[in-house]
Amino acid sequence: MTASDPTQNVEFEEIKKSDHVETRKKDIDAIYDIPVQISAVLGKASMQVSQLLKLGRGAVVELDRKVGESIDIYVNNRLVARGEVIVIEDRLGVTMTEIVKSDRTQ
Repeated sequence: MTASDPTQNVEFEEIKKSDHVETRKKDIDAIYDIPVQISAVLGKASMQVSQLLKLGRGAVVELDRKVGESIDIYVNNRLVARGEVIVIEDRLGVTMTEIVKSDRTQ
């Protein structure tokens, strides 16, 4: 090499795989504390305001789903999965049975 060679004094820093993994882990850990709203929609119904005002205690509103049909699971108002209603002791829960792939261009 000659004195005019620009690569003569170049030093390379060794990048360890563990450093890269640790940096990615810290980046991912940063998003774990972001709160999201999860909604499980059993079904939907449409009615006129006059019908809505006539509803009272014990009224039944028929939904657009049948018994045993999957429910929609939304995260921050975006459909992400479908699932089934389950009972855990005295509470309702949802088990995901299908992940919905969405178009990211929306």
